[in-house]
Amino acid sequence: MSDLPRKAVTRTAKLAALPLGFAGRATWGLGKRIVGESAEIVGQQLQQRTAEQLFKVLGELKGGAMKFGQALSVFESALPEEVAGPYRAALTKLQEAAPPMPTRTVHSVLAERLGEDWLDLFLEFDDKPAAAASIGQVHRAVWHDGREVAVKVQYPGAGEALLSDLNQLSRFARLLGPLVPGMDIKPLITELKDRVSEELDYDLEAQAQQAHAQEFADDPDIVVPDVVHQCEQVLITEWIDGIPMSEIITSGTAEQRDRAGQLLAHFLFSGPARTGLLHADPHPGNFRLLPGGPQGEDDWCLGVLDFGTVDRLPGGLPEPIGEALRMTLDGEAEAVYEMLCAEGFVKESIELDPDAVLDYLLPIIEPARVDAFTFTRGWMRSQAARIGDPRSPAYQLAKQLNLPPSYLLIHRVTLSTIGVLCQLGATVRLRDELEEWLVGFLPGDEADEDEADERDEEAAAEGEAMYEVEETAAEA
Repeated sequence: MSDLPRKAVTRTAKLAALPLGFAGRATWGLGKRIVGESAEIVGQQLQQRTAEQLFKVLGELKGGAMKFGQALSVFESALPEEVAGPYRAALTKLQEAAPPMPTRTVHSVLAERLGEDWLDLFLEFDDKPAAAASIGQVHRAVWHDGREVAVKVQYPGAGEALLSDLNQLSRFARLLGPLVPGMDIKPLITELKDRVSEELDYDLEAQAQQAHAQEFADDPDIVVPDVVHQCEQVLITEWIDGIPMSEIITSGTAEQRDRAGQLLAHFLFSGPARTGLLHADPHPGNFRLLPGGPQGEDDWCLGVLDFGTVDRLPGGLPEPIGEALRMTLDGEAEAVYEMLCAEGFVKESIELDPDAVLDYLLPIIEPARVDAFTFTRGWMRSQAARIGDPRSPAYQLAKQLNLPPSYLLIHRVTLSTIGVLCQLGATVRLRDELEEWLVGFLPGDEADEDEADERDEEAAAEGEAMYEVEETAAEA
């Protein structure tokens, strides 16, 4: 029996107790104030206790609770500094680890899915998990052909636990809102719920990972482990070492931070263009910095893990994103507004001032205006405060904008990636990545595509003509 679901009643009770705990600590804080302790000290103690309880519960429960915690953790840099400190350690714990499932449960799943003689498939198998996540945990092993592999085993009852947790969390989403200023928590939970069935399907994950592994096989910057074997509840891939991104965030050198940030931005924008898939779970636990980049052993490349959540984008990132970015940078307020209306970001019943929309967008896309931009927690906090303050014009305008369903996951992934870049404090040449991979960002992209299509058609016609000539010659 897995330790993940246990009794649904127990999980629900733990989550339901969180709002009561928040209220209890608020009362405790008031009592400390009455006896004369300073508001600042009491506030910090209150934040620390709240963080410890919230993320301890989320981590212990795994499932949807931990999934939600991981999604929140990348937005830590948006919190005001006096609040962020106590939260930071609790948040980042969720990026790499969770309590392991019992060894007997792991063996039971492997025996059921790989056969009773499953151990014969491995030369070595480490019972101690190397990593634990929201719906499964990873064991290091050596496959029968000598390859080092990562064996990902899904928790029994993971689907039930995911949905149960997320349903419960959505009931008090309003209380969690202050954790990330300017972010609406409820749509995040809804979107996580919509992805449950996909995340549980290791066959889909294996397909997505193998597509990336093949595309990036000869890429000097990105490493994606090959899929070795897959069946229900078990996914075996090649093992990669490296420094976890969470360690780079806490103790990496400036060079490592900048390199990790550049590689992360490169993967975000090049992945969809090259594979038609968007890796949609960009929390630091899913990335490693490996030695041996394009410049040799002293350089770095990026290892990418966990393709359980992807967005399928056959044509890459939508062209309107690139066009809207370019027009915003060029100050074309009317054209930007028309495109936002056409794409559904502004509903037909709403009328906005195009110049006000431009003023709202420009600070957000500041990293694309310069050759190199340094992402910082301070910049992230300023954006969160601008959009999250009910007194600001940006807040009022944001409430009138709409996020079409087709852009929901792209929006979350982009925000999450920016959150990680700010945690890294990385200086990134983001504009280079946009120019290379984002269709529509450079003037003439569309014309270039039309010319490429014409060239493809001409080449196909030439190839067909050549085939007919060869066939005629063969017949003769």
